[in-house]
Amino acid sequence: MTYFTKHLGALAAGVALGALTAGAAMAEPAMIYDLGGKFDKSFNEAAYNGAEAWKAETGVSYLDTELQNDAQREQALRQFARRGANPIVMAGFSWGSALGTVALEFPDTNFVVIDAVVDQPNVQSIIFDEHTGSFLVGALAALKSETGKVGFVGGMDVPIIHKFFCGYLEGAKMVNPQIRVFENYTGVTPAAWNDPVTAGELTKAAIDKGADVVFAAAGGSGLGVLQAAKDAGKFSIGVDSNQNYLQPGSVLTSMLKRVDVAVTTAFNEAGDDATFKPGITVLGLAEEGVGYSLDEHNASLITDDMKARVEDLKAKIIAGEIVVHDYMTDNTCPAAAS
Repeated sequence: MTYFTKHLGALAAGVALGALTAGAAMAEPAMIYDLGGKFDKSFNEAAYNGAEAWKAETGVSYLDTELQNDAQREQALRQFARRGANPIVMAGFSWGSALGTVALEFPDTNFVVIDAVVDQPNVQSIIFDEHTGSFLVGALAALKSETGKVGFVGGMDVPIIHKFFCGYLEGAKMVNPQIRVFENYTGVTPAAWNDPVTAGELTKAAIDKGADVVFAAAGGSGLGVLQAAKDAGKFSIGVDSNQNYLQPGSVLTSMLKRVDVAVTTAFNEAGDDATFKPGITVLGLAEEGVGYSLDEHNASLITDDMKARVEDLKAKIIAGEIVVHDYMTDNTCPAAAS
C-alpha cells in the first residue's frame, strides 16, 4: 500500500464517520469494526452479520464504521457517543486504552467491547473461550491427518492468537501425543490481519514439511490459508465465521466464535439500563459461544466416528473432566513443552 493510498483511506474513513454521525438518529446502536475490514469473511464479518440479523429482526437501523488505523479509535467512540448512539459495540482486543478513556467521558452511554476487558460501570466486556473451541478443531485435525503433521497459521503474533494455537495443539495431542504441529504467524503489526499472500506462503511451507491439515486463525489473511490448502489437495480449518463454503470439500471445519450472537445480544440488551450487563461475560462451549461447524460443505469429510470422538471431548470439557489450558492466564502453553 502506498503512502497516498493509506492516508486517503484514513481520510475517507474520517469523512464517513462524520457523515454517519451527522445524520444519525438518537438512541440508535453503533457498531465499530476493527482493523482488517468489515468483509474479512471472519471476525469482523461475524460482527457485521450479527448487526444485520438484529436489523432484520427489529426493523431498526444502526450506525457502523470501519477503522483504518489505531488512531481512529477514540475519534469513532466520541463521535458516536456525542450523537447519542446507545449501545456502542466494538470488536477487537486493541480497544482497552481508547475505551477506558472515552467511557469515563460518557457515563450515561453503554459500551460493549468484544475480546477486551475494560473495568468501567458502563462497559460490558465479552470474551470467548477460544482455547476450548480450538481444542476441538485440533482434535479433528489429528483425527483427519494421515501424516501425523498439521499446521497453524495465526494472524498478528499476539497473546489472543496464542490462545487459539495452544488450544489447537492441546486438542491435537489429546488424539495423537506424537503429532507435530507447525506454528507460524503472518506478522507483528495490524497488517497481519489482511495479508493472505504471506499466509498462503506459510501454509505451503507447512505442507512441504508434511502437514495435511492447517488451521487459520488469521482474520482476512486466513483466506490465503484456505486457498493454498485447496491448491495442494490438503485440508484447512477456518475461524470465527463458518468458512466451510469458501473452499467446499477442502475446509475440514471452522472454529466458530459467535461474535454475531454477541453483537445481536448487545444490541438487544445493552441499550437499556434494565437489561445491560456491565462487567465480564464469558462465552464458551456450554453457552455455544464457541464450537466447530458441520454443514453440507464438509459433511463428507468428517466421519461419524470422528464426530463422536469430538462430541465426547466437548462433553468432558463442559463437565470439567478435561481442563483446556488458557494461554491468556499465564502466557504459557504447557502442551508445547510436552
